[in-house]
Amino acid sequence: MKDPCLPELAAPESCADMAALRAAIDALDVRLVALLARRAGYIDRAVALKQAAGLPANIPARVEEVVARVRARAGVEGLDPDLVETLWRELIAWSIAREERVLGPGDAA
Repeated sequence: MKDPCLPELAAPESCADMAALRAAIDALDVRLVALLARRAGYIDRAVALKQAAGLPANIPARVEEVVARVRARAGVEGLDPDLVETLWRELIAWSIAREERVLGPGDAA
């Protein structure tokens, strides 16, 4: 997903010094936080849809589906799948807690 407001990041190997490398990492961090904020917006929309459908915040089968998908993607990208799973499980737990503030704890589907 290309954002026309953000310039392309340099390839890591094209960073000639630590200053350039740090600037690229900082720019990437800005993008990652923006993507996480956007993901939170989808979580908020899920609350309304789940509420209308009578679904609970925590749907374990969906959690495992998401974890399996990001683990597989991590492998494709050359990233440690265990690290990605740990990060996503934390993100998912945060998302479920966010949903439960509106939906209540409910029974897992």
